[in-house]
Amino acid sequence: MDVKNMKAARRLAVWLDESVGDLAAFRAEIEVETQRADWPFAVDVMSNIPVYDGAKVRTEAEAPLNLMAEWNAVFDQGPGIIVIKGGMEDLSVVDAATAIFEQIIETESATGSGGGDHFAKPGANDRVWNAAEKHCRAAPENFAAYYSSDAIALASRAWLGRGYQLTAQVNRVNPGGAAQTAHRDYHLGFMNPEQLATYPVQAHRMSPCLTLQGAIAHCDMPLESGPTMLLPYSQRYQAGYVAFHRPEFQAYFAEHHVQVPLEKGDVVFFNPAVMHGAGTNRSTDIQRMANLLQVGSAFGRSIESVDRSAMSLALYPVLQSMSGRMVANVIAASAEGYAFPTNLDRDPPVDGLIPLSQAEMMAAALEGGRSLKEWQTEVAAMNARRQA
Repeated sequence: MDVKNMKAARRLAVWLDESVGDLAAFRAEIEVETQRADWPFAVDVMSNIPVYDGAKVRTEAEAPLNLMAEWNAVFDQGPGIIVIKGGMEDLSVVDAATAIFEQIIETESATGSGGGDHFAKPGANDRVWNAAEKHCRAAPENFAAYYSSDAIALASRAWLGRGYQLTAQVNRVNPGGAAQTAHRDYHLGFMNPEQLATYPVQAHRMSPCLTLQGAIAHCDMPLESGPTMLLPYSQRYQAGYVAFHRPEFQAYFAEHHVQVPLEKGDVVFFNPAVMHGAGTNRSTDIQRMANLLQVGSAFGRSIESVDRSAMSLALYPVLQSMSGRMVANVIAASAEGYAFPTNLDRDPPVDGLIPLSQAEMMAAALEGGRSLKEWQTEVAAMNARRQA
C-alpha cells in the first residue's frame, strides 16, 4: 500500500464519519439465535433474551462470581440483555416507591419543573429526573429497601465492578404515548453524527464499558403497553453509534426488534450499545411506569477536583487578546469540555440531547466579543443550573 492510501485507510479506521456502517455486515453480526445451553443460569430464553429467576439470583448472591461472569458474557458479546423475573423481591416496596414517584410527578407538573426526554417528544410521557436522590430524600427507608436488591447490585458489579455510581430517571408513558426513536445510550449514544466523528474508534469501543442500562417495572407491562423495544446482539456492531442514525438501520430495527412483556417487579439490564427505544403505549388504561437505571463506572472520573469555572474566568481576559487555534487549545486545557453531569431538572434535554458544555459556551462568548462581566454572569448561571 502506498503512503497516500495508507494515510487514508488509517484515517477511515480511526475517525468514524457518517459514511461508515454497512447493513449487510451489521446483519451478519447480529442475526444470531440464542442457545439456552450457552446460559446455564437462565431459566428460559424469550425473544432471543436470556431470562433469570429472581429467587435463584438471590440464592446465588452468597457466592455470585459464576453468575456475574455469565451476565458479563451476555452484556459483552452475547445477546446484550437480561431479564430477571421477580428481581424485586417485595412488591409492597415497589408499590410504595410508585406512590412516591407519582407524588413527585404531580408536584413537578404543578410547578412546571421536570419533564422533557432524550428520544421522545416532550409531553409524550412523564419524567422524574434524578429520581434516586429525590426518592432517597423523600423516603430513605423505602429507598434502602428498594435498592437492597441483589439483582441491581449483581448486574451492576458484573459489568462495572465495584465503586459504581447509580442514577435513576423515572419514565411514565401514558396511554397513547408514542415510541422513542431507536438509539444507543449514554455516552456516545447522546451525540449526533457530527459530534461522534470527533471521537476516535477507541471511544466507540470504550463508551459501552462505562455504563449499564436497567429498568425496573413498576406495573405489569403487556405488549400493548409498549415495553422497551430491543435488538439483541446489536451492541456487537462497532460502527453502530454512527450508523444507527441512518434510515436503513432504523427501518431494520422497526422490522426486527423484540419486546418482552414484563410483570411488576421484573428487572431488565442491557449493554447501553444495544439498539433500543421505549415502545408505543397502545393501551387505553395502562400508565406504564419504569424506573430507568443508568449505572456508571467508578472510572468515569478525573483524578483531581478542579474548579474549571474559576479557571475560565481567570483566562477569559487573556484569551480576548489571542486568536485562532491557540484559543481552542487553551479552552480545551482549562474549561469543562463535557455537558454532563448536570441537573436535568434545570438543564433538561428538551431541544437536544446534550446541552452546551462550558468550553463551547466560552468559545462562543469569545467569538461574540462578550465582555468579562457578561462571561461572569453566564458562568454563574451555568453553575446554578448544574447544581444538585
